[in-house]
Formats: sequence, C-alpha cells, structure tokens
Amino acid sequence: MPHDDSPADRTPADGSLPGLTACALCAGETLEGVDDLPGGQAERLRRLAETGVARLTFVDCLDECERGDVVVARPTAHCRRAGVAPVWFERLAGDAPTAALAAWLRAGGPGGGPPPAALRALVIDRGPGEGDAPAQVHCA
Repeated sequence: MPHDDSPADRTPADGSLPGLTACALCAGETLEGVDDLPGGQAERLRRLAETGVARLTFVDCLDECERGDVVVARPTAHCRRAGVAPVWFERLAGDAPTAALAAWLRAGGPGGGPPPAALRALVIDRGPGEGDAPAQVHCA
C-alpha cells in the first residue's frame, strides 16, 4: 500500500520520468548504525524525487525483506508501453550506489540502457513476467 507521508510520495505522475518504488519499512536498513545521513536511504531517494530525477513511491512491503533496501526502478510510461520491464535492485543503499542510480535514471533508466556497472551486482533477476520484455529493450 503506498504511503503519502512525504512530498516525494506526491510527485506528479505524468509518466515522463522513470519511477522508483521502495519499501518504507526497510529503506536504509542495511546501513543502520553507520549511515550519517538523517533519514538514511529513504532520504536519498526523496532527494532524487525532489530534484526531478524520478517519481517516488514508498510502499509498506515489496516482499523481499531478506534482500534489504530493495528499490524498483520503473520505466517511463512510454518505455513501459514499449514493453520495458522494471529493474529490481537489492541492498541499494549509500551515496555511491544512489549516485549511480541517479545518473542511470537521468539517462533514461529502464529502456534507456542497461544499469551501470556499479549497480549490476545489485540487480535482482526476477525473470520476465507475463507480457514483460527484458529491461534491456531500448525505447528512448
């Protein structure tokens, strides 16, 4: 269930930006006790949304709790219609991975090219779903 407790959750959903979905319960959990940023990974994701990098939705659970800091990068509406699938990441936390994510999203995210090398080890292989094309399909 989506949360609407932050400005980032109310980013306009015009579909021209890639989207991010993150678990509101575990965002930042993998850095617990070592993350200097107040709000941790959830705050980093909010900043991406506030600066227009991506639309952000927090949900109660993505049912991948053992993977911690799960973030789903969703394609733009145009790319989704072209069959591009979302890309799921595990343990996506900290400044460097978040910067790599931001750069990839600015370049189009899913459908604009494969995730950068810095994020490839974090990709969760979910296999294609019904009607989903691989994330590598380019639509930009």
